[in-house]
Amino acid sequence: MKINKYIILVSGSLFLFSLSLYSQIGRRFPSEKRIIVDSITGTKLVFLTSKPMGDSKIYQTHPQWTADGKWLIFRSNRVKGEAMAVNEATGDIIQVTEGGYSGMLNIAQKSMKLYFMRHAGNDVLQIIEVNLAKVFADSEAGKMKSVSNYERICGTTPANIKANGDLALDADEEWVYFKTGKEAAAKHLDFNVKIEENFGPRNMGAGPSGIAKMNIKTGETTHVISVPFQVGHIQTNPWKSGELVFCWETGGKSPQRTWVVLADGTGLRPLYPEADYEWVTHEAVITKDEVAIAIMGHRKVDILNEKPVEVTESTSVRNPENPGQESNWGPSGTREKPTGLAIVNLRTREMTIAGQTPSGSGLWHVNGSSDGRWAVGDDFSRSVYLIDRHTREMMLLTTGHKVTASDHPHPSFSPDGTKIQIQSAMLSKDNKSMNICIVHLPKTWLDRTYTKP
Repeated sequence: MKINKYIILVSGSLFLFSLSLYSQIGRRFPSEKRIIVDSITGTKLVFLTSKPMGDSKIYQTHPQWTADGKWLIFRSNRVKGEAMAVNEATGDIIQVTEGGYSGMLNIAQKSMKLYFMRHAGNDVLQIIEVNLAKVFADSEAGKMKSVSNYERICGTTPANIKANGDLALDADEEWVYFKTGKEAAAKHLDFNVKIEENFGPRNMGAGPSGIAKMNIKTGETTHVISVPFQVGHIQTNPWKSGELVFCWETGGKSPQRTWVVLADGTGLRPLYPEADYEWVTHEAVITKDEVAIAIMGHRKVDILNEKPVEVTESTSVRNPENPGQESNWGPSGTREKPTGLAIVNLRTREMTIAGQTPSGSGLWHVNGSSDGRWAVGDDFSRSVYLIDRHTREMMLLTTGHKVTASDHPHPSFSPDGTKIQIQSAMLSKDNKSMNICIVHLPKTWLDRTYTKP
């Protein structure tokens, strides 16, 4: 009997040891890279992952490629709760976190570093830095060390501010910004400020909330701004330090979606002041002076009653394939006024509409190249459209990514503006699971020259 207990004890120890090795940072996975051609558009698609492992890209508000341009970081269930990197040239996949992460992954663009939040218990989060260069080198050499050789705890958030994982790295790579909870935010709001209630059918948007920042060298934490509504999608300007863009998050239409503020808490203003009939969403900083937004044109109008078409009881709940149709979003999102992929200049505050699909949902998630040549957007059909900003010409770049996919493509441009990263269910047998895919811009478009800048 004692022998059996000993065997069980040893077996259990070996199991825990093997589990530890299984989830270790630097673990390598074989290439799944597949190159195919879109059968409808003829566009070259490079799938960097092709197995149904719950892959998803980083949100289009944040960088996707590492500073050396060789790796893309993504979320995956290959090791549940951990982040992966895939080499664009070789297809090699490497685990780059150990111990989990919370919320947004932030890839530094001046150094080979990765930043994210990790729960440390009792409303406390740690800011973690990973030295990607060391992880990749040691993984390649087959000489991985313990995780402490690659990770550094930059600081710990105070429990009383109730920080969350909506993290953004400043262009100077010295500060990170994150959302704070209601009680902490309320302490910095004037007593006379009206606190907003939930807006829309998803019962989201109520305030107050705030933004704080941490110095990743010293761990110093400082309050930035409090607002009377729910903060979401905090992002920084990758080319201009201390400039933040964020949103009033309701899960759909907001009374005023987009906001700008500086890192010292000054300069708070709407990015694009919107009217009641405008449905603005999915803002993303695309150049040092510009932010792309989607002004939705996805709802039909009841001409006789001059209001958006009422939906039936069966469609009054959220519809992932054609979202935003619920009548209690209000009188917005129709094409009675200009809609489409809009670009707002942060300096002049001018807005231009780069393009719009001729029918259907309109563009939903939007992005653009940092050189100002291109804009891109997806729609509810999971199709991706490319826009030449010089000529305003639009083309269907790729389609067939399945309306049943677990999420939208969320297109993001590469730093050199020659390709776009999306997430796609094109290869999935269950029609839901997504993979990481690179869409190459057509050579005929890349070779274009212009008489005007």
